[in-house]
Amino acid sequence: MSSHIVSIKTYLLVWAILMVLLFLTLGLAELNLSPFNVAVALAVAALKMLLIILYFMHVKFSSRLTWLFAMAGFLWLGFMLVLTLSDYFARGMPVE
Repeated sequence: MSSHIVSIKTYLLVWAILMVLLFLTLGLAELNLSPFNVAVALAVAALKMLLIILYFMHVKFSSRLTWLFAMAGFLWLGFMLVLTLSDYFARGMPVE
């Protein structure tokens, strides 16, 4: 199995993007987006997760079997999120 060598420049660029997304997460936490808080937070978290999986875990340069298992993990995460959020939204708004 041959390994792909990723340049340090690529790692630094991905790290910088992750830092920007971190500060975006912190900034969005201060905003009141009412019904969209959870959706926006999950979207930013999914983007950060995707960058980490592709570059730091080297899935981008791996075999198709590795891609299959990575996608299976995303599919399972999607099932768990749908089940959790369907339960959350079915309960209604809490009374303050």
